[in-house]
Amino acid sequence: MNAVVWPLQIYYDRSCPLCREEMHALLAHDREGRLVLVDASAPGFSDPALAGAGLDQAALMRLIHARDAAGRWYRGVEVFEIAYAAAGLVSVARLWAHPRLRPLWDRLYPWVARMRQPLSKLRLNRAYGWLVRRAAARAQARAGACAAGRCELP
Repeated sequence: MNAVVWPLQIYYDRSCPLCREEMHALLAHDREGRLVLVDASAPGFSDPALAGAGLDQAALMRLIHARDAAGRWYRGVEVFEIAYAAAGLVSVARLWAHPRLRPLWDRLYPWVARMRQPLSKLRLNRAYGWLVRRAAARAQARAGACAAGRCELP
């Protein structure tokens, strides 16, 4: 993967409770301002960068997309890997990138994206949001311990 040039604009479905919960939890823990959220669900949404990349609103609504400051596009699981790392959730980013799990995520994510509204009706967004916030709190605690000289390095 090329080095991401920040900020990363993430085009997401703000109308989806699951998507909104996850993206806003990540944004809340992005201490370095690396992430910018763009609501692609608004009626008539358009972005000048889309046409040049051969994308439209429908493509953005099928799978999550992101564009870095250098104009490189990322989509699907790759966006989650980058976004979680940017928010300081490196262990979760590693799960998204794990070479043995990645094929599973790449097959599972399009189904989750298609079913995101029904999954939200099951209130999975609240559980997932809690997990993201918990992972962020743990990462912040580890970072604080390291800053105080009490961390364990691998």
